[in-house]
Amino acid sequence: MILVSRHAGNAASKKAQFKPRKTLSLIATSCEEDVRYSGQTQYLGGVHGGAPTTGAPTDSVSYWDGDHIGGKPSVKISLKEQRAYFYKSGMLVGISQLSTGREGLITPTGHFSIIQKDINHVSTKYGDFVDDAGNVVMPNVSVDDKKPPGSHFKGAPMPYFMRIVDGVGMHAGYLPGYPASHGCIRMPQFMAENFFKSVSAGTPVTITN
Repeated sequence: MILVSRHAGNAASKKAQFKPRKTLSLIATSCEEDVRYSGQTQYLGGVHGGAPTTGAPTDSVSYWDGDHIGGKPSVKISLKEQRAYFYKSGMLVGISQLSTGREGLITPTGHFSIIQKDINHVSTKYGDFVDDAGNVVMPNVSVDDKKPPGSHFKGAPMPYFMRIVDGVGMHAGYLPGYPASHGCIRMPQFMAENFFKSVSAGTPVTITN
C-alpha cells in the first residue's frame, strides 16, 4: 500500500488552482505598470470586481480598524516593506500591502501631504485605444502612440486617487507582490477606500526606504 502525504496533495491542488494563464491587461496608467516593459500581462486584480488576479499572491497583511477611532490622520510608507501604515493621533489603525515604483521609476521618498483627492481619477497618459462603441482596439498604449484608424484614446482608471506630489499618489490597483508601478503607490481596493475616506488635503504622508 502506498501512502500519499496530505500536504503533497494540497500542494498539487494549489498548484493546479493557481496555474498561470494568459490574460488581456486592463491597466497601464501614468503610474501603473506598463505591460510593454513587463514580462507578463497584469490585471487590476478586482478593483472593479470582475478582473481575475492570476498570479497575484494572497494578501495576508492588509487590515483596517479605524472607523470608530478619532484623531489626526497620518500615513507612513515603507518602500522596503511595501507597506503603508495609517495612524490616527499616533495610534496605528490600519496597514496596507503595496506595490510601489519599479526600478528606474522609484517612488519618491520624503515628507509630503495629500494635495488632491479624486475618487474616479483617470490617467491622461496611459490607457487603451478604443472604437466608438468602447471596444478596445489596441490595449496598453501611451496617448502619444499612433492611433489605429477610427479609434480614440481612453485613459486607464486609477480609483480612489490621493495625490501627494506631481504625478504620484496612492490609489487602488493590482499588487503583483513586488514594486511594479511607474511611481505611484498601489493598494487593494478596500484599503484605498478606507484611506481615501480618512484623509483630507494636508494629511501628512512620509515615505522612507
